[in-house]
Parts: sequence; C-alpha cells; structure tokens
Amino acid sequence: MDKLAKCEANYVALTPLTFLKRASMCYADRTSIIYSDARFTWRQTYHRCCCLASSLRSRLGVVKNDVVSVLAPNIPAVYEMHFAVPMAGAVLNTINTRLSAKDISTILSHSEPKTLFVDYEYISLAWDALRLLKPDNPTKTPPSLVIIGEIGSTNSHGVKQGELKYEHLVLTTNYRNVVLESALPLVDVDPPRVKLNNPRHVEYEELVAMGDPNFEPLMVPDEWDPITLNYTSGTTSAPKGVVYSHRGAYLSTLSLILGWEMRTEPVYLWTLPMFHCNGWTFTWGVAARGGTNVCIRNTTAADIYRSIALHGVTHMCAAPTVFQILQEAKREERVRLKYPVQILTGGGPPPAALLEEVEKLGFRVVHAYGLTEATGPALVCEWQKRWDSLTQEKQAQLKARQGISVLTVADADVIDLKTLCRVPRDGKTMGEIVLRGSGIMKGYYKDEKATSEAFKHGWFHTGDLGVVHPDGYVEIKDRLKDVIISGGENISSLEVEGAIFRHPKVSEVTVVAMPHPRWGETPCAFVVPKKEAITKVTEQEIIAHCRTNLSHYMVPRKVVFVDEIPKTGTGKPEKKLLRERAKKLGNLPQSQQELVISRL
Repeated sequence: MDKLAKCEANYVALTPLTFLKRASMCYADRTSIIYSDARFTWRQTYHRCCCLASSLRSRLGVVKNDVVSVLAPNIPAVYEMHFAVPMAGAVLNTINTRLSAKDISTILSHSEPKTLFVDYEYISLAWDALRLLKPDNPTKTPPSLVIIGEIGSTNSHGVKQGELKYEHLVLTTNYRNVVLESALPLVDVDPPRVKLNNPRHVEYEELVAMGDPNFEPLMVPDEWDPITLNYTSGTTSAPKGVVYSHRGAYLSTLSLILGWEMRTEPVYLWTLPMFHCNGWTFTWGVAARGGTNVCIRNTTAADIYRSIALHGVTHMCAAPTVFQILQEAKREERVRLKYPVQILTGGGPPPAALLEEVEKLGFRVVHAYGLTEATGPALVCEWQKRWDSLTQEKQAQLKARQGISVLTVADADVIDLKTLCRVPRDGKTMGEIVLRGSGIMKGYYKDEKATSEAFKHGWFHTGDLGVVHPDGYVEIKDRLKDVIISGGENISSLEVEGAIFRHPKVSEVTVVAMPHPRWGETPCAFVVPKKEAITKVTEQEIIAHCRTNLSHYMVPRKVVFVDEIPKTGTGKPEKKLLRERAKKLGNLPQSQQELVISRL
C-alpha cells in the first residue's frame, strides 16, 4: 500500500475556493446575494469573482501572497473578495470598520497591503489612517486605493453602478470621484492639495467590468498556503495578525456547516461582520450549501426584522449585542416570525436570562465559543434530545455553556495552569481552555515569539479559564486576567454578571476587580439600567439581589450606574478601561467615590 502515490486524480489541495466553483455549476440560477434591490445568481457571482481576480493581477499588479485589505461593511463586494482575492493568489485582510484611524493605520503598517479597497462611507476614515502611515523604509510602496461605490438595481447587463457619495470627504473639487492610485502623497499633507499621478476614476465595479470572466483562478499548490490575515481585537494585548491557511479555512467551514446542521438553500442574514474571522467562515459556507446571502449595510432592528420578513431568512450569526438590538426594537419595527430563525451566537458569553428572552421572540439560539486564532468557533453547545423535557430556564442555562469541540478541533480540554494536567470533570475546578486541531491558525504574522508562546506544550493556549462538566461540556468562567481574587478566593466575573443580569431592571452589566484594603480585590459592577423600568434601580437593590443569588464573597461591594458600557471595536466590553475606573474608585474614601462616579 505504501507504493500507492498521490497524483492529480486522487489528491487536490483543500481550499474553500472549490465551494464557489461548485455553486456556479450546481446552483447556477439560485440567488447568491441580495442587497437592497440588487440581486445576483451563483453563476454571476462566480463570473464577477473571476473578473475581479483577473483585474487584481493584470490591472493592480497583485501577485502570490500579496496582502489585499478591505475596509467596508457587509456588502456584496466584501463577500466577493473572499473568493476573488485568493483566486488571484493573494491574501485577504478584512479590517474592522469600528476601529479608529490610528488602529487602522497600525494594521496597514504591519500588513503592508498591495491594495486597499474602501467603501465610500469610510473614505474619510481611510484617508486619516493613510495620512498616519510613517514608512520605516522610504522606498516602501504604499497601497493603491480603490473605492467601493454603492450599487444600484440590476439590469440586462448586470449591476448598474450607483452614484458615489463623497460629499462628506474634505477634498478640493478636483478630487471628487477620484481614486488615488498611490497613498504616498497623503503622508504629511494637510490639507490635501496634491497632484495625482493618474486622475482617472477607478472604482470597484470598473475593476470588475475590466476583468476577464474566463479567468482561470490560480491553482492552490499547497493547502498550507495563507488565504486570509485577520487581526485580533486586542482586548488583552496589542492586535496581532492571525494567518489562516486554505486547509484550515476549508475544514473549519465544513465543520461549522455540519455542527450547525445547515441544510441546502439556507437564507443567511449578515448581521455578523464579515471582518470577524471571515464571518466565522460562513462567507465560504453559504456558497457550499448553495444558499442566499442577505447583506445589510447597518445592523439595526428595522433592517433585521425587515430582511427576515422579505427574504425568508433561516440563519444568522450574531454577538450577544445583537440580542439587545432585537429586544429593544420598537413596536413598529418588529415582525411576528412565521418560523424559528436559527442564530449561532458567540463573541462573548451571553447570560442565560438573555438567551431565554431572545428565544421568546422566536429565535432558536446555538451558543459557540471561539477565537480569531481558531478560525472562529471551536466549541459548540450541541443540543441533546434528553434536554427537551427541561424547563425553558434550565434549557437556557445549558445553552449558555460553551459546549464540545467542533469536528476540526482534534482535542479541546481544560488544564491546570501549574501541572498542565486535565482538570476533573466536576463543573467546578477551573483551568485554562486549550485546543489543538486543523482549524487553528498558522500563526501570528511577523511574530515568531508570540506564535511559539501560544503553541507551547503542544496546545493552543486560549487565555480563557473554564470548567468541564460531567457530561464533557466546557463552560467558560473568565479571561485569565479578568478573574477577581478576593481573600484568596477566585471569583468569576462572568458568573457575577450572569446573576446581576437576571435582575428585571438591568439592561447590561460588566464586572471587574476593584482594590479592597482587606481582601485585596472585590467585584465592582458597572450597570446599564433598563430605560423602560418604572422605578429607578438602586445600588442597594442590586447588592441585595446578588446576596440572594451568589455566595457572600462574590457579591459586589460597589455598583456603578452608567448610560452605556464602553466597548471594543468587536463589541466586547472594555474591561481594561473599566478596571482603571474601578481602581480609582477603590483607592478613594467612600465620601469621594460618588463625586468620581458622577463624572464617569
């Protein structure tokens, strides 16, 4: 048997690019993308991706392993680039649109993209980011710039190019409707008064139109080749560039399709940003199932409910923050769901009470846990039939757990931080969640030290603390740095948050450590009260509620009411900022704390 060799007939490199080609043949006339009044079929999407890949190489000079960045919301162009960029042999870098110009500039400086695609709404942000670039090498070529304009309705020739909206961009009249072919003149120029090397208008749809629909996508010679570059949110350290391989992306996509039991012809609503781990691989997964992508520019309650009603949405992914949007929708924005809409949630552990409330609206929630480094979800809380007879409250508690490994994770466990041994399956003993499998990243771009540290002892170390229940389901308890150590006792901030969230007058809550003269640390809760509450909630009321639902040592010593919880660009609470605020409070006498709180 050892003499049976690999050949072209029996060995093909794994890559999600095969999903699109198959979709164009098997589901050619099915609707692939819906965006406002624009419609595409899978045949059209494949041809458009071929055209764009052709233009990337012939017009923009993109070659193998070049980075191509995009700063845009969930629009068709970003979806197409998930195929077109790797079809050209390049590496796609989707940038978080919620970041500051400084953070975007840092990413551009680190990733060194050959080309930057920018949606028309983000031209000002991109301009500011490019002006902050300080090339360490004067000969380094800055990225060429391509603007993605709004698309109009379809016609016999495809999609009509809409009018580009540049009015908000502070440019001289001569520069309207112009794409800079080089960002180099932007550096140290204020206001922008530069001569362009080529003032000709270049835009996304123009690149597609100039491309060759018969372009043959570059073969993937090695499935270990990079396909995308994604940057972490930087909640615990500086953002790092995470590199995915074609193999990892392919296997992770199949794993999530199977784990979520996504059937053929799903109608998928893009409420999860495509810049989040490439949409948790569903940018490729919807093509694999011959489904329909419903793209919306803004994740608002009105747009979500309207899309569900108009297009028969069956699936969507969302962070828990979207649950708040669904709950707080105005009466006129809501629609009665004719059938359950499947939601895969992750990005932050949602309180069981929140899951229960969302399911009452007609959504069916599956909870997942993952990281950028794991190509999105690595654990999924698979439902078991024996749980069907439990109360809705108990079911919500079970769904709030992170669950068991997806198929591409060969092993997932919780290990003791000192002994590196597996912790008992008692649902109580905490340790670090570790993973290994084909869905794990190649490593951190330009950072061998951080890669080595993340992969030590043969595991990928997540930095998250969790427990394993007797049934093998993992439950996250906290980030390593977010654990509150009070009088020698470890307190899970997530557990305290879950208890406080169950209070009927609480809309949002985040708990961090606050200095205490006797116990070292004690929980401090930042609470956003519900606006519709008839009576105003008090600190004493929250503390009394916690005493009823938590062990005494876990009860917060301080409750701070705020209008909103500060969040990162990926929607996670800015715990570092809140810890700094709590530290200031903890170091002040009680008489001065209220004055500080009033200024928060």
